[in-house]
Amino acid sequence: MIDIISGVLATAGGAPDRTALIAPDGTPVSYGELKARLLTIAHALRGDDDFGVLFAVRPGPDAVALALGAVAAGGTLVLADPGLAPEVFAGRMTLARPRWVIAESALYLLSGPLKRVARRRGLLLPNLREPFPGARHLYTGPWLPGVPPGALRAGRLPAVQAAPVTRDHAAVVAFTSGTTEQPKGVVHTRRSLAEGLRMFVEAVPMEPGDVVHTDQFILGLPALIAGATWSMPGRGDQAEELARRGATHAFSVPVKLHGLLERTPRLPGGLRCLLLGAAPAPPAVLRRAREAAPKADILSVYALTEALPIAIASAEDKLAATGGDLLGAPLPGVRVRVADDGELFVGGPHLARGYLGDAPLTELATGDLVRLDAEGRLVLLGRKKDMILRDGVNIYPGVYEPAIAALPGVGEAAVVGLPDPDTGDEEVVLALTTTAGYDERLLRKALPDLMDASAFPDRIVTLAALPRKGRSDKLDRDAIRRLVGS
Repeated sequence: MIDIISGVLATAGGAPDRTALIAPDGTPVSYGELKARLLTIAHALRGDDDFGVLFAVRPGPDAVALALGAVAAGGTLVLADPGLAPEVFAGRMTLARPRWVIAESALYLLSGPLKRVARRRGLLLPNLREPFPGARHLYTGPWLPGVPPGALRAGRLPAVQAAPVTRDHAAVVAFTSGTTEQPKGVVHTRRSLAEGLRMFVEAVPMEPGDVVHTDQFILGLPALIAGATWSMPGRGDQAEELARRGATHAFSVPVKLHGLLERTPRLPGGLRCLLLGAAPAPPAVLRRAREAAPKADILSVYALTEALPIAIASAEDKLAATGGDLLGAPLPGVRVRVADDGELFVGGPHLARGYLGDAPLTELATGDLVRLDAEGRLVLLGRKKDMILRDGVNIYPGVYEPAIAALPGVGEAAVVGLPDPDTGDEEVVLALTTTAGYDERLLRKALPDLMDASAFPDRIVTLAALPRKGRSDKLDRDAIRRLVGS
């Protein structure tokens, strides 16, 4: 089993001078430095039993060392976004009950002495000083007003080379997106994360000398275990940064890649693998990615917070598929089951232990509606909650959206339903963004070949952009409904 701690330490032991991380500002950090920081943090946080660690540090070498050090000490990282509304944050903390808080000093300042200033600028930050009574604090950056008395400063801890905890335990609690006070915390253990990393490494090989450009732990950790360099994005031009750092692998959310390729139609020739994830990749983005990086493997990753990863599909296969969005064949070790209503259930050793405070999971109801094609590959038909009902017929947007988005002059496509308050029946609306050459007459002429008669839209609406939400930039269908219904 590839363990997230022992794997990194083993790599560091064999090649301490090799570059492990490149910080967002371009500063390199060696494997030896990373190991020293990790073990020092583990020693400072060590405890006799499992304990929660509220984690609020931006991506960078400090965040990697602090996160791994906390897990190595037997801690459970609680990834609760400090930008949440105070009542939502409080609900999550009641569930998580962290014993430690690891945060940037600027967050203590903005949620304490400068709270009013932050609010005037639209930042509603909960008070990190007391997320739960009795919590201890470890901070990064310089001391600033608002840092609790007695808090430890990460940069001034005495260096200690101590053996980390090796047992399997809850390593991460990641809260799924949502705005209610009833949070849903996904609990991953060291073993479930290790199994997910194993699946990822087997599907996307990496080796020493590779440079993996990403801000995602699920891709950065396999890079460290493989002895590669994890390059963390800065704020400059991403294409220039990929070239300057010699990136061989990179990860992007489709909508962000689209923006990058609008500015820079060619990506560096040294890029061998471009991974897309967090949201469906529209055909237009896949085509542009192939043109921008013709020598690279363009891969789309299907994964959920509870199960990382599930399937991977190439751009070529996705563009050639019909009747839905091709997700790919389940990765070795992933168990899948398609229910009678089409909902996908998944299981396997990489499945999260469960939700915080709930019984353990044996399989996950994904909420995604799928079918298996003749080759045993998963094809996404849509989200169960996004199903549209019109004239007694179930309409699955995901069956049609990829094909519509592939038409000339169409950028993105979303099919949404607007329910009639009296009958409950839904009006079907096709919302589009357009590119050069768009002609609605040609679109309407093409639709009968792409859509079943029962799904044909009542209206077509063009928008400047399709609204998105969350860190993954997924389509915000509720916002789309509001726009096309106004």
